[in-house]
Amino acid sequence: MAEWTRYSVVDPENERNSMDDNMSRPKAKHVSLQPLIDNIAAESMADYTRRHSLARSKRSSTTYVANASRPRSMGHEAMPPAALKMDMAGFSNTEGFWDTQSLCSPVEDQPIIPPGQLPPMKVTAFHEALFIGVVIAAQFMALCGLGQGIPPMHIFAKALGAVGPGEEAWFTSAYALTSGTFILISGRIGDILGHKRMLVFGYFFLGVWSGFAGFSVYLGRQVFFDVCRAMQGIGTAILAPNALALLGRAYPPGIKKNLCFAAFGAMSPFGFVLGAIFSSVFSQYLWWPWTFWSYGLASWFLSVLALLVIPKALSYQAQFAGRHRKPGMDWSGSVTSVAGLVLVNVAWNNGPLYGWGVPYVYFILIIGVLVLGAFVWVELRAESPLLPVRVFNGTIGWAMLLVVIGWGSFGIWIWYSYRFLMDVRGLSPLTVSVEYIPAIICGLLAAGTTGGLITHTPVPFVMMLAMVAFCAGAAISAFQPVHQTYWAQMFVSIIIMPFGMDMSFPAATVIMSNQMPAEHQGLAASLVNALVNYSVSIFLGVAGTVEVQVNQRKSTPAADAWGVQCARYTGVALSVLGVVLGAIFFAKSLWKEGWKVMEH
Repeated sequence: MAEWTRYSVVDPENERNSMDDNMSRPKAKHVSLQPLIDNIAAESMADYTRRHSLARSKRSSTTYVANASRPRSMGHEAMPPAALKMDMAGFSNTEGFWDTQSLCSPVEDQPIIPPGQLPPMKVTAFHEALFIGVVIAAQFMALCGLGQGIPPMHIFAKALGAVGPGEEAWFTSAYALTSGTFILISGRIGDILGHKRMLVFGYFFLGVWSGFAGFSVYLGRQVFFDVCRAMQGIGTAILAPNALALLGRAYPPGIKKNLCFAAFGAMSPFGFVLGAIFSSVFSQYLWWPWTFWSYGLASWFLSVLALLVIPKALSYQAQFAGRHRKPGMDWSGSVTSVAGLVLVNVAWNNGPLYGWGVPYVYFILIIGVLVLGAFVWVELRAESPLLPVRVFNGTIGWAMLLVVIGWGSFGIWIWYSYRFLMDVRGLSPLTVSVEYIPAIICGLLAAGTTGGLITHTPVPFVMMLAMVAFCAGAAISAFQPVHQTYWAQMFVSIIIMPFGMDMSFPAATVIMSNQMPAEHQGLAASLVNALVNYSVSIFLGVAGTVEVQVNQRKSTPAADAWGVQCARYTGVALSVLGVVLGAIFFAKSLWKEGWKVMEH
């Protein structure tokens, strides 16, 4: 990890004058516990000063050197550096600790750069733009993959032999399930094998299974297509945490780093809408497999681009230089978490498909819950836990619960809004996708608004506002008449929903970061990302159960419309619960701390 270490460089001329002035003073006896190390370090710094012509620097001036060899945290983002103040005779630690292995790294081969630029590498502005683009494209591709499976759902179902909304829901649920389940594991593997390697591999892996998803047209089997969608989700799960880690390592805290993370988040609505539009165009006017083949080709292009433009300072060698050991892999926690989450999700999404009266459905659910209990037990005793549940407290629990409820209602809203507009109003997939374009602009506005709110209001208050936005968007959409203009309610719902998305994600991340110890700071964003994707998948199964139970598996247009409407009411009820819980969470925070702006 590239960190920024502050040095106070001493002018040799001033040092000689100071030594002359001190000749007449009584000399204090100096006892050094590490004379050899001090001499080596002094000679290294003197040589470093000569090589870079720093003799003209003032005594109090500071420069910044990117030292990629210092250890990074077990999480997926940068740790705050310890400022080390050095002079020509030795080293004094003013804010933390230092180790000789870190300081004896080849700093002399690294150029001095001001804060706010990339780590030690000579890059042009164009190169830097390419680097930022290929990293934030990870979030774009993740949401693009989600959006491409929703509008042409009926076209996919006809070609693959899928029958009913329960089987169609798996086109999206399979993708969201694995995307949420494997995020924490992918982040830990990136900590071990290198973030650049994992990002390159993630793009390549995503491209391979996107190609297979397109070729499923020749098999005509829905199960194979669902498996391909699930593998696509694993690809995006590899991308997200490692992209965040690369941004965290590339820049020191400052404006540029904040802008990069803001751009990363802004890719969400842009990627979803663009993915929905392109999949609609290919499916309606060309051939639907090209939706996935073009997506796969774009993924391979990004894989090659990432290999070429991600700087060497962020490579595997730089990430682990000077580290005594790599973080360990929590295999038992990884296996139990994946098994438990998959079993619970499969049960909820197969309930609408086969009915809850089938014994194996609720048997799978029970086994999944037991395995998740085993996961918690394992994590409490693991040396390097995948999810450090021991550091969780009530505040973190509240934030996680609100993320699950808010984004669960969002998943119901996005899926059943498409179903309502296409099945009930009879609009084409492309027409519906174009209607969501205002979400791109509102997403950018929401991101900017959220930044101001978090810095000037308590973060639990921002979280409550996010729940209100989720509820307002879901309710306005659910209670619109069938024969009504788009601008009356649907448009209003579309411009409100991005505020719930862009407020809840950063607010929850800040809350968790403030409550976690330093060594787990990078876990917050990855955990929130995992909860977002998994809640979308699991609550689609909940809404699907309501839809099937209401229409009693009838295939008449009236029964289908009523089933869709009741599923949307389920989303509204869930969002109302989110508002109530969000208000309680904010009230507890206000009672305990007052109107306090949390550190972030």
